[in-house]
Amino acid sequence: MSSSTPDIIEFACSGCGKKLRVGLEAAGKKARCPQCDSVQVVPEQSQVNGATHPPQGTPEAESTSAETVTPLGDDASSDNDLFSSLTDAGNASQPDPSPGASEPAPPPSTTLAGHHTDSEAYSETRELFQNITSEIAKIFVGQEELVLGTLVALFSGGHVLIESAPGLGKTLFVRTLGRVLGCNFGRVQFTADLMPSDITGAPFFDMKANEFRFRPGPIFTQLLLADEINRSPAKTHAALLEVMQEFRVTIDGTSHKIERPFLVMATQNPIESEGTYNLPEAQLDRFMFKLNLDYPSELEEAEILKQHSRQVDLGKRLDEEIQVITSPEKILEVTRENGNVLIADKLIDYINKIVRLTRTWPQFHLGASPRAGITLMQGARTLAAFNGRDYAVPDDVVQIALPALRHRVVLSAEAEVEGHHVDELLTELIRTIEVPRL
Repeated sequence: MSSSTPDIIEFACSGCGKKLRVGLEAAGKKARCPQCDSVQVVPEQSQVNGATHPPQGTPEAESTSAETVTPLGDDASSDNDLFSSLTDAGNASQPDPSPGASEPAPPPSTTLAGHHTDSEAYSETRELFQNITSEIAKIFVGQEELVLGTLVALFSGGHVLIESAPGLGKTLFVRTLGRVLGCNFGRVQFTADLMPSDITGAPFFDMKANEFRFRPGPIFTQLLLADEINRSPAKTHAALLEVMQEFRVTIDGTSHKIERPFLVMATQNPIESEGTYNLPEAQLDRFMFKLNLDYPSELEEAEILKQHSRQVDLGKRLDEEIQVITSPEKILEVTRENGNVLIADKLIDYINKIVRLTRTWPQFHLGASPRAGITLMQGARTLAAFNGRDYAVPDDVVQIALPALRHRVVLSAEAEVEGHHVDELLTELIRTIEVPRL
């Protein structure tokens, strides 16, 4: 170890031997080596004084030049555990940052070296996610799968289909989420006589201007709750699904863009099927996730009774108790940043194996499309950013696998007769695939 100037500390990495350089104020703090990604404590200046250092400009100095690194904060070793609301998978597949690992480094395209959990941009995303969920919890109790799944879809540019019984607070959630995110929100109750123009809008004749003008429908919002979407005929909800894909409405040859971010939360009742029109598989595939909601736990339901039985106007509570955490512009910015989260080649192969295996699984009549793999990639990136990482791990994929695949596969007739469930078969399928070690 050596020190070249009085205010600079140079020391060798304990993992790879590379010379590192930090400021004097970093003594006693942790620093991460950009070469091998190992973390170690910066020695005091007194521990490196007296060591020789070759003069600058000599060949020896050039060959052993030190690289300046940034010390980590006090929370550098903070918990990186995944949210467990969608899965109980462990964290054994996360990369091991311990120094001195004897395994050879993978090719540059698959290595996670240089990617970390404490970069400023991604810790900001994690803090944003935690602030959003904390504000939502002030009004909306429980339903972690709904909250997490919706936020992952929103920050990935997707939409969600929710299957649940009535009265579980879906409208309350959309209103609360709209307030927290600073976005416009709306609700459309789908009925058998609902027409496409009732959703998208239609031209009307302005008597004063003596011309036709376009009157936007309720779809021109940012957070839309499409309640009981399967109660309308295919012609009606097909108009909605077209907007979900194209983010625009074309009326009389004129295109009208939808303001982004744009999130559709479509619901359907799994109990009552009379007077309903099932969504075709091609339309179900447009949704990023399908979330199955259950009734709240005993403690959560007791808290709901306490909070929402005082006859207090909900709009007043939202204005007084809920803070606006972000804005549509910030959501779009974070969504773009999430696209930079690293997906290693081994993880891409893992996702590809899961999707392709659904097409040959004996209990499935129809497997998942390539769009399912894209969904898993996008969702894993967003979930990694929510956890403060700029790289995805297999646990991210496993955590969103069921919501991303359950509506994209169709059971065979034999599997239905035998009483199998989609989630059960998907879980069994995923367990047969070897988890890559990154």
